[in-house]
Amino acid sequence: MAVDYTVIVVYLAGMLAMGWWGMRRAQSKSDFLVAGRRLGPVMYSGTMAAIVLGGASTIGGVGLGYQYGLSGAWMVFTIGLGLLALSVFFSARIARLKVYTVSEMLDLRYGGRAGVISGVVMWAYTLMLAVTSTIAYATIFDVLFDMNRTLAIILGGSIVVAYSTLGGMWSITLTDMVQFVVKTIGVLLLLLPIAVVKAGGFSEMKAKLPTTYFDPLGIGGETIFTYVLIYTFGMLIGQDIWQRVFTARGDTTAKWGGTVAGTYCLVYALAGAVIGTAAKVLYPTLPSADTAFATIVKDELPVGVRGLVLAAALAAVMSTSSGALIACATVANNDIWSRLRGAVRPQGEEHDEVKGNRVFILVMGIAVICTAIALNNVVEALTVAYNLLVGGLLVPILGGLLWKRGTAQGALASVVVGGLAVIGLMATYGILANEPVYYGLLSSLVVYVAVSLATPATDAAVLAAWRDRLAGRSAEPLSEPVPAHQ
Repeated sequence: MAVDYTVIVVYLAGMLAMGWWGMRRAQSKSDFLVAGRRLGPVMYSGTMAAIVLGGASTIGGVGLGYQYGLSGAWMVFTIGLGLLALSVFFSARIARLKVYTVSEMLDLRYGGRAGVISGVVMWAYTLMLAVTSTIAYATIFDVLFDMNRTLAIILGGSIVVAYSTLGGMWSITLTDMVQFVVKTIGVLLLLLPIAVVKAGGFSEMKAKLPTTYFDPLGIGGETIFTYVLIYTFGMLIGQDIWQRVFTARGDTTAKWGGTVAGTYCLVYALAGAVIGTAAKVLYPTLPSADTAFATIVKDELPVGVRGLVLAAALAAVMSTSSGALIACATVANNDIWSRLRGAVRPQGEEHDEVKGNRVFILVMGIAVICTAIALNNVVEALTVAYNLLVGGLLVPILGGLLWKRGTAQGALASVVVGGLAVIGLMATYGILANEPVYYGLLSSLVVYVAVSLATPATDAAVLAAWRDRLAGRSAEPLSEPVPAHQ
């Protein structure tokens, strides 16, 4: 394993070096949080694909393939569909808003403070997303070094926190681009063909497995529908995804770069399912489907290649973890703390925005690592996060983009009712049940429409400012005051 260890150590050292280099480029709030809004199509596509394809998409995607066959691709496939929908229909408008968070968009659109409560919901979502990604380090380092779970989480989490704190989005962008290349080589170009060959090819796989393993809908229609609700719609509104859209240097980059990334996700989804199916042929009685990825890598790949593929899994986890971490810190600082601090801060007080955001990443990173150590059920934590996100925020966000009659009161009621409905239904039906997101989303929609129609329309001046921002006629970020002479 010495060669494999060397590959991993070099990779981890490279991530820290990228963080140090990114620190030199992060000179302003825009640089630190959204990479100066300067990413071109190549870097934008690579980093967007990197953040959405995390440990759940890699290790979990292979596990679903092991359990259900080719239809196990649906979870990651719906992520790709969501990214495609976001890129084609919304990304250009989102990029032109020149904001830093989803909650700032809500404030700009509704002219009220619906963004305060939405900030809390979004913070909880990004925190749990970062936690679940951080827990995945335990699986990878256990395979590599037979390492204790707590130590593995601290090691992997500390590296991500270190490079994210140093350079913010510039560091994360650079590391994500490297991680995208490593994932492409490790999973698509090496593990996929090797797994299929080791399993005897597709003809042998078909001969040894039930026909349901090759049924595109074998996982079940209700499961696919739930994946669409949670992951496809989740891609449309998550702060971690929007913050990457904000890094695009223009409308074309956001639209077409995201389309390329979404298409890549569809290919990655199928690859994971095929690898999992091959693992089922090779190891038909594994104790857990989630161990399929680690088992086939450990037992079937040659020295050196094994290290690279494990580095690919590590890259998948780190890219999602770092993206969720900076999103969590951005929401905590900009949407929650800065509003409280702004209410009591003396006029004229200097405020180092880069330093402040750096401190928040460090604090949130420590919180993520501690929570990851204490938490056991990753699936339940991720389900809670996505249920709250979709049930509480999907309607007011998409309503604000698509329906001009939506009001601040309607948006606020929608967030509160949808969020409470999801929590209550999870307590009634169980966290992993489908009903919470179904009925939570429905109640959020009904309340949004009813309250919006029952309250006065949004002020014409607010809507005019909103239309100007959508059209790109106003370049001032929402959180930065307009000089008095303007």
